[in-house]
Amino acid sequence: MKTMYTILGLMFFLALSSCENFLDVNENPNNPQDAPISGLMTNATYETSLNVQAIGSISSHYVQYLASPNPAGASDIMDASNYSGLWFDLFNVMTDLTDLMQKAEEEEASHYLGAGQILMALNLGMTVDVFGDVPYSEGFDFSSVTPVYDVDRALYSEVFNLLDQGLQNLTGETAVSLDNDDFIFNGDVSAWIKFANMLKARFMLHTKGTDAYNAQEILATIDNGMMSNEDDATVVFFEQRFNPWAQDAIDNENLLLGGWISTQFIEALDGTSYTTMDPRLSLMIGATDDGEYIGVTNGAGRGNAPEQGARSTLIPGQYYTSEQSPLLIATYAEQKFIEAEVALESDPERAYAAYLEGITAHMDMLEVSGDDKMAYLNNPEVSMGATSLTVADIMKEKWVALFLHPETWNDARRFDYGYKDMTLPENLNGNLNGQYIRRLAYPDNEVSRNGSNVPDVTLLDRIWWNE
Repeated sequence: MKTMYTILGLMFFLALSSCENFLDVNENPNNPQDAPISGLMTNATYETSLNVQAIGSISSHYVQYLASPNPAGASDIMDASNYSGLWFDLFNVMTDLTDLMQKAEEEEASHYLGAGQILMALNLGMTVDVFGDVPYSEGFDFSSVTPVYDVDRALYSEVFNLLDQGLQNLTGETAVSLDNDDFIFNGDVSAWIKFANMLKARFMLHTKGTDAYNAQEILATIDNGMMSNEDDATVVFFEQRFNPWAQDAIDNENLLLGGWISTQFIEALDGTSYTTMDPRLSLMIGATDDGEYIGVTNGAGRGNAPEQGARSTLIPGQYYTSEQSPLLIATYAEQKFIEAEVALESDPERAYAAYLEGITAHMDMLEVSGDDKMAYLNNPEVSMGATSLTVADIMKEKWVALFLHPETWNDARRFDYGYKDMTLPENLNGNLNGQYIRRLAYPDNEVSRNGSNVPDVTLLDRIWWNE
């Protein structure tokens, strides 16, 4: 049923978008000038998931999930690439959400308003996390073609304000109820409330090490968050539009190279960097034609293995790469690792239980067999006990569980890229002076259009929470 509504909703919104993009000085009598909140919700939930994936496709090279098969690939070497498309997609969704929230207020549709505020918080937070200062206060009223840039820390306050307002609106009365136009939770308000609390914990964790950090507040927020994998925030794809990671895997089979796996990721799971063999490896990536798992060194390319099948890649049909696989926006597994990190200092027992539950949740997601799961969890290198658990242990398991997700780049920057055996890529961008990238460059079209307001930063300048 969800797939049916997904197809119908997208057909409606794509038709609407084609009308809106029809450039004519005369008014088109068939052009619906005022999109309803239902259509806006359909588009916003769907496009938000694609924004998550789009950032993940960039950052997966920075955190060494993926590697380019070609030497000195731009993402691998952390070059200053032009991400104008990503910028447009993020602001396009936030523009639609601005309209949605305005219409929801007018119609007293408090639950639509609450969901819209949560999605705005997520998209704004992701935009700040990768770019830093961005236009917001003048970004959506079209009062200026050269909107000012708001400070990243102030925008984080707005993220938390939006989440709090969203929670308040979701718990009140509404004149219009959410329905299947919501591609994430199919109108389940209780799931939206859990999701909002989970996101609040995620963004509060980013502030660790700053005066804004409050561990007890995060733990209290988590208590109202997700309770199991059933609460994961996902968008499921359909026959007319494949999951983008599935498309990468299919393209790779057809020699359109992409989705090659970093040596770093494989060696973290195959018993090289750690003594424990992780049973998730074969469920997340493909083996070579010889049945081995061999990665590509970031920045170096595939070297002396030019033939397809000589290196591991994303392959069709696995959990992350099936045509109708869900795109993961936020998961229970991620929330448990947030809890583990936050609780570690004050309550090691709670931290350890959350750490083990995070591993279990991810293994259950991938349908790891019971025997393999228990063998892994019973290994002393994994189950080291509450008194021996470290932040590094938590971050390693979270890195595995958030495969291909952009949140890992936030973790990596907070953790100073301190994953075991992670090294700078070969042929590193010389402007980085032997250091890891800390942000994306502002896109070329924004510099040319609004250059007087674009901050003068480099790839080494840190987002406020990472200073």
